[in-house]
Amino acid sequence: MTDTLAIEAQQLSAAYHRKPVLNNISLTLPAGQWTAIVGPNGAGKSSLLKVVTGTLRPLHGELRIFGASAGQQRRAGKIAYMPQHEQMEWDFPVSVQETVMTGRYGLMRHDAWWQRLLPQRWANPMHRHAVEEALDAVDMREHATRPIGELSGGQKKRVMLARALAQQAEILLLDEPLAGVDPPSERLILAMLERERRAGRSIVMVTHDLPSARCHADQVVLINHTLVGIGPPGEMLSDAMLAQLAVGGSPSGGLHVAA
Repeated sequence: MTDTLAIEAQQLSAAYHRKPVLNNISLTLPAGQWTAIVGPNGAGKSSLLKVVTGTLRPLHGELRIFGASAGQQRRAGKIAYMPQHEQMEWDFPVSVQETVMTGRYGLMRHDAWWQRLLPQRWANPMHRHAVEEALDAVDMREHATRPIGELSGGQKKRVMLARALAQQAEILLLDEPLAGVDPPSERLILAMLERERRAGRSIVMVTHDLPSARCHADQVVLINHTLVGIGPPGEMLSDAMLAQLAVGGSPSGGLHVAA
């Protein structure tokens, strides 16, 4: 384990249209570890990821990424984000390969100005190679030219994971990557994330799938608008802690508690 902190939040609070979603969240996520964020529906888990990505501005508090300002590290390409299925426009007429290439757009800002004007098929070979590697990693290379709207639910999840992998970031933020996927896709996604962690990347995964969190996460963060607990899976996913987590929300909260 490393003592380096991938993400450090101090007293973060956030709201949508003046409705609070996060209240004084303070936590530290070590680099190179797999962190599962667990909580009832509507507890602010996705909102926390959006604060890290910069799409939701906190009301107050401090956020640091690898010891530097979050904005600086976002611009440096340190963070990749896989959104929930519902946040994507799947009817948009774009191919699998083109979708994954959008993950490289932030890095293309560092290319020569004339390269940024070229069609995607003539992009810097470095970007094409990263996209091909990412598609290979999720076993979707043979579907590269298919429209994303034709894919199954599990295939769409794989494409969005490939898009995040193509960014070659040090932190992977994943919002419900296992929701609605078939068993083969779930096994592939979990195996891919295990490899990424072994390669030194920091995995931060919002999930309702408690068995996967127990088996794969190094630590679990419990959130219900505020921080309920943070620690090893065996401690955080105990009956006592899950009962404490449910206070103020639905008793089950949509959590998949089967062993």
